[in-house]
Amino acid sequence: MIKKEMLYEGKAKQIYKTKEDDKLIVLFKDDATAFNGEKKGQISGKGIMNNKISNIFFKLLADNNVPTHLLEEISETEVLVRKLEIIPVEVVMRNIAAGSLAKRLGLEEGTVMSQPVLEFYYKDDDLGDPMINEYHIYAQKMADREEIARIKELSFKINELLIDFLKDKGIELVDFKLEFGKGSDGKIYLGDEISPDTCRFWDSETREKLDKDRFRRDLGGVEGAYQEILRRLQG
Repeated sequence: MIKKEMLYEGKAKQIYKTKEDDKLIVLFKDDATAFNGEKKGQISGKGIMNNKISNIFFKLLADNNVPTHLLEEISETEVLVRKLEIIPVEVVMRNIAAGSLAKRLGLEEGTVMSQPVLEFYYKDDDLGDPMINEYHIYAQKMADREEIARIKELSFKINELLIDFLKDKGIELVDFKLEFGKGSDGKIYLGDEISPDTCRFWDSETREKLDKDRFRRDLGGVEGAYQEILRRLQG
């Protein structure tokens, strides 16, 4: 697939046009950011690792009837994807209290939730991606009730599939972010990525952090954590 001009560059990826209007090329970068871009750096090999990790997850989900934007891996750092009209609502699924949830509710980090918690955030960097609820979504016409019902259904299904998949790999899925969009057929598809950039992964026994928190919190061993996740996923 021929890569044409760049449409958009985000914190971790570049998006390119192709000769087909309904297909795009996504390139994963080594750039790392935290705290809404206030902290910036590079994680050596992150683009390659996140591409491979995300593709493993997306193929697992597709095999279990979760529609995703992924069409084909075309290089170590690039994928061909279905073009989506992205819904400006980020979904965060939480299984264990960490990060902002622990702070908001005064919970000790590592507290296991009695059931998964789904949160919505308005996808807007300038506003710091504020938390919203369904009433905000409907009032601002970000998505309709049928679309949100489908997004919630898929989010809980994805959570169950990932938890089950990671269990025998010694990885706890603490929380993760999802983005969805509408394809040219009007259907809802999972977009973006699933990687240590967008998830909190902990070792099941030691609870060692194996994700971007190592970069956020200056814990060191960032590249090694990403490498360990890829190693376990590849068996």
